[in-house]
Amino acid sequence: MRTYTKPVAAVTGALVLAAGLTACDGSSAASDEKVVTVYSADGLKGEAGDGWYDKVFADFEKQTGIKVKYVEGGSGEMVQRALREKSNTQADVLVTLPPFIQQAGSKGLLQSYEPKGADQVDGGDKAGDGTWTSVVDNYFGFVHNKKELPAAPKTWEELLDAKYKDKLQYSTPGVAGDGTAVLIKAMHDFGGKDAAMEYLKKLQANNVGPSSSTSKLAPKVDKGELLVANGDVQMNFAQAKSMPNLGIWFPAKAGGKPTTFALPYAAGLVNRAPHTENGKKLLDFMLSEGAQREVSAIGGGFPARKDVKGTDANAIELAGLMEGVEVFEPDWADIDKNLAAYVDAWKSATGS
Repeated sequence: MRTYTKPVAAVTGALVLAAGLTACDGSSAASDEKVVTVYSADGLKGEAGDGWYDKVFADFEKQTGIKVKYVEGGSGEMVQRALREKSNTQADVLVTLPPFIQQAGSKGLLQSYEPKGADQVDGGDKAGDGTWTSVVDNYFGFVHNKKELPAAPKTWEELLDAKYKDKLQYSTPGVAGDGTAVLIKAMHDFGGKDAAMEYLKKLQANNVGPSSSTSKLAPKVDKGELLVANGDVQMNFAQAKSMPNLGIWFPAKAGGKPTTFALPYAAGLVNRAPHTENGKKLLDFMLSEGAQREVSAIGGGFPARKDVKGTDANAIELAGLMEGVEVFEPDWADIDKNLAAYVDAWKSATGS
C-alpha cells in the first residue's frame, strides 16, 4: 500500500451531443465522415454542460471539424453494447473504468493504438499491448449528505446501523464500474471474497436496491433521499459544485485505515471502428497537454500524464482530500478472470 501524494491537475467539461446514431459499415465512405462516436462510462460529462468532455469535445470539433457523437451508460453496459454490435460496429472510441476496459480488450473489442503523449502515462495506467490508455486518473470513494450526516462514517461496520436502512445505496456490481469497485474494495479491506460477501449480506438490510448508473446516486444523496452512496472522486468532486451537500469519504475496516484504489477513465480505439482515423485524432486530443491541464480545473479529476501537474484550486483541494488515504493496487488480471464468479457470489450473498 502507499499513501496518496500525487499532485493533481486540471480537467475541463464535456459537451453532450445528441446520440442519434446511424449504422456504419466501416466502408471508406463512412471513414471519410467528419464524425467520431464515443461510448463512455458516466462521470466526465457535466451536469450543466460544464464537464471535461463538454470542453474537450467542443475544442476538438472546433479544431478539427469532426463532430463528436456521445453515448453514455454504466461501464459494463457500454462494453456489452459494443459487444452486441461487434458484427456491425457503431463506436469508434470506448471509455470505461477497470475492470471493464480489460474485459473489452480480452473480448477483442479494442485495436492497438498508443495516442500521442502515452509515453507520459505510467505503465500501470495503460495496456501493455497498446489497446487502452488512461485519459483521466481517478479513485474510488463514497459520498455522504453533509447536512443530514455532518460527520462522515469512518468504517464499513458503521453502515450496518439501523439509521441507514433505506438511506444507503450502491450501484450494481458487474454493471457499473463503481459498483464493481465496491466488491473490489470490500474484498481487499475484509481480507478476501468470503469475508466481503458475509459483510455485504448484512449490509443488504439497509440497501435501497440496484442502480445501473452511479452518477444517479449523488443527486439523491444531495437531496437527503440517501445518506450514503458509492461513487468516485472525480465524478463526485465535479458534482459537488452544483450539489453542495455532497461530501467525499473513504471507508475503513474497523481498526484499519481508510483505503482506495485507482479507478481511471481508460480509453481505447474500437476494433473495426467505422471512423478509425477520427478516433485516433480524438484519443490524441484527450491526452494532449492542453486537455490534460484542464482535468482538475474543469473536471475535478487527476491528469493521466505524469508530466502535467495541476496547480489550480481544485488540484490543491483534491490533494488534500486524498491525504492519509492508503492506495492499494488490485490484481486486475485476477479480477478480469474471475469477475463473473465474484458477481455471482455477490448476487448469492445479497439475493440480488
